Amino acid sequence: MSLSQKVLAVNNDLPIRTDKPVHSGKVRSVYWLTEADSRRLIAEKNYPVAADAPLAIMVISDRISAFDCIWHGERGMNGVPGKGAALNAISNHWFKLFREQGLADSHILDIPHPFVWIVQKAKPVMIEAICRQYITGSMWRSYSKGEREFCGIQLPDGLQKDQKLPELLITPSTKGILKGIPGVPEADDVNITRKNIDDNFAAFNFRNPADIDLYEKLLKEGFDTITNELAKADQVFVDTKFEFGYVTGSDGQEKLIYMDEVGTPDSSRIWDGPNYREGRVIEKSKEEFRQQLLNYFPDPDILLNKDRMVERLALAKDNALPEEVLMQVSATYTGIAETITGQKLVLSDNPKAEILSILADQYGLID
Repeated sequence: MSLSQKVLAVNNDLPIRTDKPVHSGKVRSVYWLTEADSRRLIAEKNYPVAADAPLAIMVISDRISAFDCIWHGERGMNGVPGKGAALNAISNHWFKLFREQGLADSHILDIPHPFVWIVQKAKPVMIEAICRQYITGSMWRSYSKGEREFCGIQLPDGLQKDQKLPELLITPSTKGILKGIPGVPEADDVNITRKNIDDNFAAFNFRNPADIDLYEKLLKEGFDTITNELAKADQVFVDTKFEFGYVTGSDGQEKLIYMDEVGTPDSSRIWDGPNYREGRVIEKSKEEFRQQLLNYFPDPDILLNKDRMVERLALAKDNALPEEVLMQVSATYTGIAETITGQKLVLSDNPKAEILSILADQYGLID
């Protein structure tokens, strides 16, 4: 079987029973179950949620996005072998650890297959919660141009590229376009301050002001948990993105949970510890792929300049990347997944057929 056949690139065409449109993002597709199927599974599987909670099947893919584009490779490789399974395995590991340590639950109720989550519907907090322990990436680029204030936080002079920051910084940005919030531009992914959130907590979907403190606590404790675990494997947790939402439990009470994914190579930067101590940055995350793209194309400004988005989309569409580029990404993702989970990542020869078989036989969700 060819490598391209082992890649799950298209994940929005599964015959899962649903009465709503399939929502497909850059990496995951979401199938909202019918009310009857949601109620049936909650009862059959004894999920700890309200009896009328809406459920969804979330199917990950092996697609890879960078610079707001989806990329593909030679010989029909429309994704990265093992990437989807690696992302899910890593998230599953951290979500479980957070729950065991009493931090918060996640949106995941069941894991029928390495590519599949059964989740409960959450009302998202409209914040991309970014935590930074080191100065690198976009923050370094701004700092090196003289900027010293980030999301209302003042940084000292004299910091060097890739050095550890004096303290963990929370630098949130908007999730989606939010309208009517004083001082917050009506655009996706704009930086905001803690004061913006405090003054407009309801606009960001927080239930009450106290939950802003809880969100920051869960951010810091989640970040510290991952940092400490990665340190045992001599890996450096550099920065990450968390997302939160509200769900209603079986007791009828609303609670704040972690959602989306956590601590993965897609949502985080991870560096190799021994190399970092010797002054070299070896990426164990998507940042490696971004750097490969910047080095591969003769005009990297197309990838960095938002005003050249039309050219960038054409670049991604018209250029099949060398197989070795995608296989290097595969090795990075599967390698860090095995380091984090302590388990060998077994890749499926035909993930789509496996998913359909399980969802039909064990969950009764395939028409």
